[in-house]
Amino acid sequence: MEIIKTLLLGVVEGVTEFLPVSSTGHLILMERLFTLSGGPGFRETFMIVIQLPVILAVALYFRRRLWPFHKGADTRKTCALWFRIMVAFLPAAALGALFSDVIERYLFGPTSVAAALVIGGVVILCVEHAKPATRYDNANDITLQTALCIGIFQCLSLIPGASRSAATIVGAMLLGANRHAAAEFSFFLAIPTMLGATTFKIVTSGTALDGREWALIALGGFVSFLTAYLVIAAFMNYIRHRSFRPFGWYRIGLGVLILLMTFL
Repeated sequence: MEIIKTLLLGVVEGVTEFLPVSSTGHLILMERLFTLSGGPGFRETFMIVIQLPVILAVALYFRRRLWPFHKGADTRKTCALWFRIMVAFLPAAALGALFSDVIERYLFGPTSVAAALVIGGVVILCVEHAKPATRYDNANDITLQTALCIGIFQCLSLIPGASRSAATIVGAMLLGANRHAAAEFSFFLAIPTMLGATTFKIVTSGTALDGREWALIALGGFVSFLTAYLVIAAFMNYIRHRSFRPFGWYRIGLGVLILLMTFL
């Protein structure tokens, strides 16, 4: 039974990590329905660490954009992009290190997740309706100042249910990126962000896990990697022709459903 739960959670992570619907929120809710048994800190560590393999999915899918030394690469341009990514990473990294314990203690619950889902959904619909002016058609065009501002938007994702992907994509669109450029920069920014969060969690609680628990984490991570790669490819094709409105309505519907289940 634990293996089936692990597979389900791995699929949920892979599907939702890069969609603007909050992977953390979905994992919290799924884990409450399919509770994993384990020692202290295992469940929380599982939900963080299985995000690590999806970084590999991003790196593999965008390898020609992100690896500065492959044949035909513009090394200087790619290194400059990485510098902007790292600058964007800093605000959330600092706040996460300072307040992660407080956030886990008070905000990892169905009510706060539902509220964040609904609010985020409304924001997505409003941004799509407003159609902000476009200045950046490619992630490489995003300036250092704009990258830093996107990083500040990413701080909102520290709230479970807000969605790192939604915060950075919507923030980038408000700052002048089109949907494709916003999604690309969000994916690139996920690499240091998720790597940092995973490393921090392993350092603070990973030593308390036993071999069985690490095996379950490895299985969930493998499934999340395969699922995430397919989702990235489908999502990048989707946004070339369609808006984010369905994701906004999905968030609102899911949030309302969770609130009804919680209070009725």
